[in-house]
Amino acid sequence: TGACGGRLGGGAGGGSLGSSQPDPKDGMAAEGRPPGRLPHLSPASRPWSTVFLPQGFPDSVSPDYLPYQLWDSVQAFASSLAGSLATHAVLLGIGVGNAEASVSAATATWLVKDSAGMLGRIIFAWWKGTKLDCNAKQWRLFADILNDVAMFLEIMAPIYPMFFTMIVCTSNLAKCIVSVAGGATRAALTMHQARRNNMADVSAKDSSQETLVNLAGL
Repeated sequence: TGACGGRLGGGAGGGSLGSSQPDPKDGMAAEGRPPGRLPHLSPASRPWSTVFLPQGFPDSVSPDYLPYQLWDSVQAFASSLAGSLATHAVLLGIGVGNAEASVSAATATWLVKDSAGMLGRIIFAWWKGTKLDCNAKQWRLFADILNDVAMFLEIMAPIYPMFFTMIVCTSNLAKCIVSVAGGATRAALTMHQARRNNMADVSAKDSSQETLVNLAGL
């Protein structure tokens, strides 16, 4: 109660409820914006760094934000390169460029592949959904390794045409599990990194960084 009373009263020497000057200890600026709220910048005066970094960086994020994002960008760049090779292999395997290939067979293979992934996504989310944020680092690492395995399977699939459908179904199943585990753990990491109730900004800038890295990889 004493702490609350001292807070409301502003302590000795000013900062009372009736004072026209805001108490700097409360994080109030001269223009009277709420504590923790960043000043609004016009588009002309906004720094270019806010295109890819959260507003108020580095004070608005946790100290480990920058090292994590740098290594995450390296991983995303490598995945983008491998993903391009994997897509090329899958298209080659379903008959793109082959005059003897059947459109119906290619469509059926693609539908079976997507269906297997969708079912796997639902089952994995039901099975492990409540455990993902408890061990975020473990599941994040699991998702990265499984993603690499999935892309390796896709690259190898055209070499074994008899098992092509089974291989790409397994690969897409793994990718859908990756999307569930990666998305859920990323939410936990974003909550940790956001220090000014700016989860949306941190998440949006992470998406912008990943898009830029994927574009560079392509």
